[in-house]
Formats: sequence, C-alpha cells, structure tokens
Amino acid sequence: MDVIAFPVCSAAVIRAVPFKKSLVPTPNSSTNVHHQKVVHYSATVGLSPRRDAETELEDKKYELLGVIRDTQRGLVTTADQRSVIEEALVSVEAFDAGEAIDLGELDGTWRLQYTSAPDVLILFESAARLPFFQVGQIFQKFECRDESNGGVVRNIVKWSIPSLLEEQEGATLLVSAKFSVVSSRNIYLQFEEIALNNINISEELQALIAPAILPRSFISFQILQFIRAFKAEFPVRNPGRTSVGGLYYLSYLDKNMLLGRAVGGGGVFVFTRAQAIVL
Repeated sequence: MDVIAFPVCSAAVIRAVPFKKSLVPTPNSSTNVHHQKVVHYSATVGLSPRRDAETELEDKKYELLGVIRDTQRGLVTTADQRSVIEEALVSVEAFDAGEAIDLGELDGTWRLQYTSAPDVLILFESAARLPFFQVGQIFQKFECRDESNGGVVRNIVKWSIPSLLEEQEGATLLVSAKFSVVSSRNIYLQFEEIALNNINISEELQALIAPAILPRSFISFQILQFIRAFKAEFPVRNPGRTSVGGLYYLSYLDKNMLLGRAVGGGGVFVFTRAQAIVL
C-alpha cells in the first residue's frame, strides 16, 4: 500500500504548493527516488501471478469436489456428469503436471470421495440393491514416509450387515499391496493379501450372546472376544501362482488432495486427506 500511495501523496503535495522552479525534480534527485519506488512496485506486482495461480488451483479443487458431491462416490452419474467431472479432473491435474511424486507427502490416510473404477462401484451397487449389506467409508493408506522408491499401500473398506454388525463400520476389508515407483508419476502395485478383521457386532447380537439381564459368563465373554479379535487372511495370487499387480498413475498430489488413474481403463479416483487409521 505504501508503494501505491507514494505517487498519490507526491501529486497532492505538488498541487498544494505554488509552482517554483526549485520544486521541479532534477535527474539526480527525486526522479531517482521515484524511479526506485516504481521499480519496487513492479517487483511486488511480480509476485501476484503466483498468488493468482494458488487461488485458481484452490478454486479448481473446490469445483471438482462440487461436481462429485451428489454422485454417491460415483454410483449415480450420467454421461454428461462424467464429462463434467473429467473436465474438472483435468483442470486440477494441469497444475501438477510433470512434477515427481513426493512420497513424504503421499504418506498417510486418504478418504475416497469419487471413483469410476468398476471393481469399487460394484460394492456400491451391491449395497444399493441388497438391504442386508452396507458399505461405509473407503480409504487408501500409504506407508512410505522414509522411503525413496516405494512402500506399502492398503485399501481399507468399512462395511456392515445391519442388525448383526455395527452400522457402516461393522467390519473392515483390507487389501494390502507393495508398490514401487516406476516413473515420476507411475507406481506399480503388487497385491499381496486380503484380510477381514475389526469385527464389531451389533448390540442386538451381543444381547443374544450375553443377555444384559444376566451376568456374562466366561464362555459368552470368550465368544465376544474371539469375534472382535477375529482376522481372516487370504493371499492374492492369479492361477499362475504369481502376485496380482497393476499400474497406478498418481495424476495430482498436494497436502489435502490426491487424484489417481488406474492405467488401462481401470477408472479414476478422487481422495481427500483423512485422519490417520491405526490397523
């Protein structure tokens, strides 16, 4: 503001004082000062494009989240909506194009906001059709903070069976994979294991196992503890007995948004930063 006010104040002084020849700036005096001010002002203005770019990026991210808001994470979309979403995705991706992925920034837990991946949408479709099946939040958890070329990623799906398990988070489906960085933006996922754990049975089922009107017997207590600690693990392999893998393109990353594309037409993903999940 001082820079902008300077010429205005100077003009006011010149108008207020009667004209004298001695007030006319000489090339070696006030002209240089004024020139220095102008140069300083130009340098200050030179910083604004960066601020403008940051503001534009936040606007584009906000627009992207806006166009996916009512799609039920991708389950309910029309062809026109998918075109608009793709355009919004590309607009955000353009701000990060060519930059190598920072594994330290990638590390952490990300919540799924939208996807067009068929293998995920089938879960949403099943939950919409089947009254006894619910799908809660879905996360990706990357563990790669101190790594230079890879790490571990876990796909976490919260699901439930109403009346038997707690709403939305009755159990956890965990798909674990190792990943390696194969280019500045591509990572290769090598899936290793599917696990079912963190089972939280509903109060109704607990009442059947250990009625509230009676003291819990040792046997019923043991049953409840066994259910909660239960974990089933299955290795992921194809018929050739080799691990299943896939290429994943991380198209955008910053401190609060992650965009990805499964290479080969596997769909797009929009994630936002979430609180850490302890597994």
